[in-house]
Amino acid sequence: MSKTLLDFEKTIDKVSQLKEIHSSLLMEPVEEGKWSIRDIVAHLYYWDKFNLEEMVPEMSTGAVLPPFPDHDQHNQQAILSVTDYSPHFIIDLFINTRKELADNLSRLGKDVKFTIGKGKRQFSGESFIKIFVKHDTHHLKQIQKKLKIDN
Repeated sequence: MSKTLLDFEKTIDKVSQLKEIHSSLLMEPVEEGKWSIRDIVAHLYYWDKFNLEEMVPEMSTGAVLPPFPDHDQHNQQAILSVTDYSPHFIIDLFINTRKELADNLSRLGKDVKFTIGKGKRQFSGESFIKIFVKHDTHHLKQIQKKLKIDN
């Protein structure tokens, strides 16, 4: 799981760098009608929190994990859950949760295979993480574009 897990952990470094950005810029939408950087980080945090609390504890050979929640509803809850928090506090929440999630996933045996919800596809820890690496990449590109960062 090493390269995939490293890619998953690299997001920590990229999000950590946002602590150097003024809060007001982190609160601006990345594009008209889109989330702010603060909201994107909250969204990533909330998915990590869900995976840490609901998915990883169930990951064992032959297990059927709970289905993913309705994405729109889950994303709305993510934003509402951090309404009173500053962008920098949300960044810290993300960092701490991602570290814990990565640590738990790193201890998962390579031979562990499971399904999610009613799906028939077998996942390993690595194939599960790949879903979220791709998800991270999408949102990191939005952040880079807003901040005009080349990467």
